[in-house]
Amino acid sequence: MRKDNRRKTLTVTEAATWLGISRQTAYQEVRKGAIPSIRLGRRILVPVHALEAMLSCGFAEDRAVNQ
Repeated sequence: MRKDNRRKTLTVTEAATWLGISRQTAYQEVRKGAIPSIRLGRRILVPVHALEAMLSCGFAEDRAVNQ
């Protein structure tokens, strides 16, 4: 059995960099629910698998077109 050492979550700032958007925009999209996130205490984390799924199905593009 291989262990996956890849991180499972990103900070909002890391997710913004990964998506190519500003930190401020990323936080706005988290608040709107466009970027999936989980809150652990005061920390907001973005699950990598949710970002990958969102991008693979075109969810981000659909939201941008519909606004």
